[in-house]
Amino acid sequence: MSVVNPENITTGPAATGAAIPASVGIGLRTPHLREILEQRPRIAWLEAHSENFFCPGGRPLRLLEQIRADYPVSLHGVGLSLGAIETSFFEGHLGRLKRLIEHIEPGLVSEHLSWGAIQGRHLNDLLPLPYTEEALDHVCTRIDAAQTFLGRRLLIENISSYLRYRHETIPEWEFVAAVARRTGCALLFDVNNTYVNSQNHGFDPQVYLAAMPAEAIGEIHLAGFDEGQGCLIDTHGKPVAEPVWALYRAALERFGARPTLIEWDTDIPPLAVLLDERNRAQAILEEHDLAHAA
Repeated sequence: MSVVNPENITTGPAATGAAIPASVGIGLRTPHLREILEQRPRIAWLEAHSENFFCPGGRPLRLLEQIRADYPVSLHGVGLSLGAIETSFFEGHLGRLKRLIEHIEPGLVSEHLSWGAIQGRHLNDLLPLPYTEEALDHVCTRIDAAQTFLGRRLLIENISSYLRYRHETIPEWEFVAAVARRTGCALLFDVNNTYVNSQNHGFDPQVYLAAMPAEAIGEIHLAGFDEGQGCLIDTHGKPVAEPVWALYRAALERFGARPTLIEWDTDIPPLAVLLDERNRAQAILEEHDLAHAA
């Protein structure tokens, strides 16, 4: 099993804790917690949603502590709302996240390139930014502030979306790449989100892939989607689709081996189903490693 060398991907605040291997992990979901703790399946690493463990003490945090004792863990946030204008909520959320990071010592910490808070209200969605110079300046300022406060480099994930703003001036892929260049953050490249957006907004996913700075890619996500009326919906509730597997192979050719995660958040199946998906992704990753071995 190969491990990403942080010196090759880190140019800002460094990660701490057990290194996340360049292998395939799964998302840690409540229905599987007891089974993982009792059976200790061979999983390279696990990803936990940060906000589920913000409350000090309690059973969820104790279980995560037990998981962390046996597995490398990454923390993946959904509520920091990096693109929003709100400041009081942002600062409070960062404080809770920092306490959790110091307690769990994750190998990686990630968030989304999105917004979801306005006028004191937090929305239960990851909403896209308008891809403009003004929005780019704003979100880069927020990422800089977050990385400075947390004392570490964040991974920022490209999101799925179902609308575009009429006044946009920058293609999504150029916007994402510019965020990495300006802030020194790493990128969490979500292959499924890229494919979903390519179908919903009519662009070539290979163009998106080619625009990503390979040296900034610190992690890859894989998930399943559903077909809605006239668009694809990123539900994380189905197996990874064949076009997404194909794009994953292309991503490995472009970026090299990276920590890869199988996400499944709705209609959560038995753990064995996730492990089957994990095994398929691992086989693809190992084929890539073998093909590129010196």
